[in-house]
Amino acid sequence: MSFNLQSSKKLFIFLGKSLFTLLEAMIFALLPKQQKNVAGEIVLITGAGSGLGRLLALQFAGRGSVLVLWDVNKEGNEETCKMAQEAGVTRVHAYTCDCSQKEEVYRVADQTYKAFLPAMIANDHGHLVCISSSAGLVGVNGLADYCASKFAAFGLAESVFVETFVQNQKGIKTTIVCPFFIKTGMFEGCTTACPSLLPILEPEYAAEKIVEAILQEKMYFYMPKVLYFMMFLKSFLPLKTVLLIGDYLDIFHAMDGFLERKKKL
Repeated sequence: MSFNLQSSKKLFIFLGKSLFTLLEAMIFALLPKQQKNVAGEIVLITGAGSGLGRLLALQFAGRGSVLVLWDVNKEGNEETCKMAQEAGVTRVHAYTCDCSQKEEVYRVADQTYKAFLPAMIANDHGHLVCISSSAGLVGVNGLADYCASKFAAFGLAESVFVETFVQNQKGIKTTIVCPFFIKTGMFEGCTTACPSLLPILEPEYAAEKIVEAILQEKMYFYMPKVLYFMMFLKSFLPLKTVLLIGDYLDIFHAMDGFLERKKKL
């Protein structure tokens, strides 16, 4: 009898909390959540020497954050540092670091998921941002290696979020960003057959929206919004139907004109 009462109580609490979270999500969908203040917060940006990393750095510079810029390209990183200073930032630090080399990361500073998460847990304060990709949501023809890395990044970020949730670390936030192609030069030559649905994104627009998502503490952020719907369809439609949609949108040939960038010596 007591077991049934306990089970019923647990069920009612679950249903009540579920209803509350659904209503909360609906309200925030209609009324965007207020953006948090990051003035004075330390913001570490990897790949800050160019492209999206540089634009994100400048976005946070305009919000009074303390910037820590990492990039393997010393010249590009120092240029970003100069641009941030010209934007009015007084505290900005540029470090040359190859984030693919563990020794480099630890040499520069104790700042990776593995290294700085314990400090975040101790203070119950921080925000982890993972720049994944739409290629971290679905497999893409001609991008197997890139997809593998982006699926891994998504899985790591989501798993770390679950760990902080289980440990009741409510002050540590996570945002996982999955954009379609961005015009940063990385995917030069790639095309989209449906620019109205799947546009190749302008870098400035992408950076602005990513920062908005971070400041609103969104867990998942996909660009463009049609990706949410496409992932919903993928979750229940038959595989053949999903492939037909991909073929109709000509997604399978998006990489046909890809021009690989030459590495600088």
